Formats: sequence, structure tokens, C-alpha cells
Amino acid sequence: MVLASGAGTRVGAKLNKVYLPVAGKRVVAWSLDAFARVPGIDVLVLVIRPQDTELAREVLAAHPGEVELVHGGATRQGSELNALRHLTSRIESGEIDAVLLHDAARPLVTPDLIADVLAGTRRYGGAVPGVAADDIVRVDGDTVSGALPGAIRVQTPQGFRAAPLLEAYETAEREGFVGTDTSSCMERFSALPVRWVPGSAENLKITYPHDLVVAEQVIGRG
Repeated sequence: MVLASGAGTRVGAKLNKVYLPVAGKRVVAWSLDAFARVPGIDVLVLVIRPQDTELAREVLAAHPGEVELVHGGATRQGSELNALRHLTSRIESGEIDAVLLHDAARPLVTPDLIADVLAGTRRYGGAVPGVAADDIVRVDGDTVSGALPGAIRVQTPQGFRAAPLLEAYETAEREGFVGTDTSSCMERFSALPVRWVPGSAENLKITYPHDLVVAEQVIGRG
């Protein structure tokens, strides 16, 4: 599922940032194109805000019949739960065995990275891409106490076996728990191990205006 139901106000545009243009296409279109090229991805779900329906349909004109639209919730976790409930019958029947969740604001994700996360998900139960966070240090009060070994910056897509993911989200909803991201919810309500696979420094998230410029330059380099 590609999550496009946030507002993205920090980018400074009136338009939802995932529909801003970058290198000739809207931001979200790049992610959908990448997922559509990965063998083993059989269902694509785009989670949107109701007010963005026309923009979403414009993007989906390039993927006729390939992408299912779902309206998001009040929070990211609520949006993910809406999409999982949309898929419930197929998850319970075993038709869908794994779910990958991706930020629409990360347009530079590659088919190879998606395939790596999918393979890790099916092998271990959960997989997330990450890059080494060499610039993170420990702080003791107001004193820097050295580097934090082993830290990574987690990216998306994050992948999990479908049935445990749905169960964890339904449990979180009943208990009123809201996690920081998908993996935090799974860590609390599931025993599935979550492994990390090497991410990419270019798999950046569009947050500020200059990120659009960087993304366009990366795409321009091919």
C-alpha cells in the first residue's frame, strides 16, 4: 500500500505534496510505477484523503485497473488500518500473504529495494530498509558521550506478513495505542521478528521544498 493521506504542510505548498510535480510526473506516481514493476506485487492500494480523489484518479490513469483507492483515517495508523480492513477478506483467505507499506512522499524507491523488502518479509516475517546513521550520538544530559553504534535510519517500504499485521492493528485499535510507525505497532503487538535490509541514501522523503529539487536531479541522472 502507498500512503498518500497526509497533508505535507512543511513543503510549503497548498497542494498535498505527493501530487506536486517532479521530473514530469506527480510525486506519488513514481512510487506506484516502481511497485508496478516488481514481480510478486499483485495488489496495489493507494490510500488518499477524500479531497484528493480527483488528483488520485488523474495519477491512476497510467495504471488502469491496477490500483485500488482507499480513504485514509485521522492518523497514519488509522489510514493503514483502513487499508488493511479493505484487504481483510483476501488476507484471511491467504490470497495476500505479505503487505508492504510505503510513504508516497518517497518517490525515489526502486523496484530492487521493494523486491528486497518483500523477500525479507516472506523469509523472516517482517523487514524494513535502513541506512547507517553514523551521525547519531549518545547524549548524557548536555554532554555528548560518543557515537551510537548500530543505529540506522529506517525508510519505507516496511513489510510484514499480512495476517499478523492485520491482527496487530486491530489489537492496537481496541487498546487505543498509536505507534510512531508500522514497525513500532508490530513490536508491541506481534512476536514477528523484524529484520533490516540495506536501504538507499537516495530513497529520500519529500519534506521541504529543496527535497523536490534533489529528487528531480536524482531522477535526471537516471
